[in-house]
Amino acid sequence: MRPLLALFASLTLSAIATAEEPIARGTVEYVPPVGDESVSERFRLPKHTFECEFQLKYDLPMSGVTVSTLRFPSPVVTPHPENNTVHCEYFAPTGKTNIPAVLVLDILDGAQVVSRGEAMWLAQNGVGALVVQMAYYGPRRPTKEKVRLLSVDIEHSVKAVTQTVLDCRRATAWLAARPEVNAKKLGIVGTSLGSFVGGVTAAAEPRLTSACLLLGGGDLVDAFYNHPKAAPFRKVNELFGGSKDALKKLIDPIDPITYAAQLKRKDFHLLLIAASRDDVVPPAAMKRLWEATGQPKILWLDATHVGAAAYVFPVMKAVIQHMKDE
Repeated sequence: MRPLLALFASLTLSAIATAEEPIARGTVEYVPPVGDESVSERFRLPKHTFECEFQLKYDLPMSGVTVSTLRFPSPVVTPHPENNTVHCEYFAPTGKTNIPAVLVLDILDGAQVVSRGEAMWLAQNGVGALVVQMAYYGPRRPTKEKVRLLSVDIEHSVKAVTQTVLDCRRATAWLAARPEVNAKKLGIVGTSLGSFVGGVTAAAEPRLTSACLLLGGGDLVDAFYNHPKAAPFRKVNELFGGSKDALKKLIDPIDPITYAAQLKRKDFHLLLIAASRDDVVPPAAMKRLWEATGQPKILWLDATHVGAAAYVFPVMKAVIQHMKDE
């Protein structure tokens, strides 16, 4: 999906860069929502207030979209100062009110090409979209160390995903407080790695009433353990005497299928999009998540993982329709 979305984003973002706008500083009150008692303890936050900075970056009159940056402190403090600030970009339809709005999470490479392209597409169709940089992505990456969200250090990866989910809970509180946003129509869109994190986030945040998970799935250890791309993780795990069952126990807290019950709650609407010939995420992973979540609406593409880009138009049409209808 990346090539076409990159072209789309470049064409639309090449319009008008605004003069340097002042940074608006404010605070957001985080109040645990109704239903928070069903959320796993690791993903809960107490009532608190956090500071944020918001700045308009682009006004795109031909596209009917404004793009602004948002920064706020992560509720998790890590040894890496850069990672402790959450960086976001907010794509908003110009002049619209009572709009649905979504969080958008990127693919593994973290260049934000896919997420920005999706966000622009959503905003042009009346859906506010907040691109959230996951832990150790983009400006959150330490300058003196090579630290990434995913690592052969499973404990680190679990902590990084957990941090991202908590960051997204703060981001959801910010979205819900926006005057142009309908706080009862909030969702999340995640692609590839972003879909795994997005699934866990959707289960951990009762304010989110819908989700579109693209090219992902669940039951991660069973799906990936013998996959060629998982070989480095598997070898390190086995080198230190680990087993598949032990690894599964470590990964379960950040596996979407662990939270299948929350993903099929009555007030939640889930759309799954998968590639039948996916050579990165085994199709079995999506089938398992689909079955565990009560067989929600699913769109199968006759494509490989990267080849799904050829379906960007029907995929985005389905995503937008899902977010606006639900």
